[in-house]
Amino acid sequence: MITITEKTLTGMTFIDLFAGLGGFRLALESLGAMCVYSNEWDKPVQNVYKENFGDLPEGDITKVDEHTIPDHDILCAGFPCQAFSISGKQRGFEDSRGTLFFDVARIIRQKHPKIVFMENVKNFASHDNGHTLEVVKGTLEELGYTFFKDVLNAVDYGIPQNRERIYMVCFRNDLKIKDFSFPKAFPLKKHVEDFLLEDESLVENLYISRPDTYFNGVADTSYSNKPIRLGIVNKGGQGERIYSTKGIAITLSAYGGGIFAKTGGYLIHDRTRKLHPRECARIMGFPDSYKLCPSSSQAYKQFGNSVVIDVLQLIGIEIGKVLPDSES
Repeated sequence: MITITEKTLTGMTFIDLFAGLGGFRLALESLGAMCVYSNEWDKPVQNVYKENFGDLPEGDITKVDEHTIPDHDILCAGFPCQAFSISGKQRGFEDSRGTLFFDVARIIRQKHPKIVFMENVKNFASHDNGHTLEVVKGTLEELGYTFFKDVLNAVDYGIPQNRERIYMVCFRNDLKIKDFSFPKAFPLKKHVEDFLLEDESLVENLYISRPDTYFNGVADTSYSNKPIRLGIVNKGGQGERIYSTKGIAITLSAYGGGIFAKTGGYLIHDRTRKLHPRECARIMGFPDSYKLCPSSSQAYKQFGNSVVIDVLQLIGIEIGKVLPDSES
């Protein structure tokens, strides 16, 4: 997380939909905003959220009555990427029925927050030949919002991970915000080695030694803002590749197999291992004070599905800059 000195969202309230581990919440609370409602259906994730924030998110969003949700200034949502069935050419609210985005839309229609702040996978922009994004944009415009989007990579914002995501920021039309700029990229100063646990006893069980380990001869001496592949185990599949800690991490994933599944393998002290869940947390911007799921397999999946807090904070700062003084 970034240390915030100017809390540009002080006095604002927000809701946390598809809350996951609470990445949006950590980001917006660091900027002075207050969470008034959260929703997350996954039970193990709900439990981790409660451990860290003290309140248990409500469950299945499809069964939530939008009238019961508290009023709020900002709606945050990292909803799943789903195809929309085409009911016509309107590309709006009715086209979103049958998807989880419809539940986001009906809450927006009822509560009409000042700002809608959403995140999704990079491929969301091209999903279903662009139709998915078109429906979301059309729905927000139909509901009275000005829509802004951009694809940002975490590596351009201080986090050594190749993680591209689409971010969408929508302002209610009466705010009269016609221009919005996403944060500018800046040079990477830290690499994977700066995010590793110092206590080797915590990671000893992660090291592997296999006869089918092969290195490619690349010297592990130079720093890079890209992943540096040093070798493989077995046939070198997605979870069987070894990287340098002087580069950046590959995209943390919720799924996938191989000996280094979900994090990739790294050469550390002349041995190879995958990342520890705490190291995954760090590479997603979570502070060390954040309490992890006791199940490592669940923790890997949860961080693979999570959001990069630093990027959300930087976008939040930009949101605060364009809000009228009376709103922030």
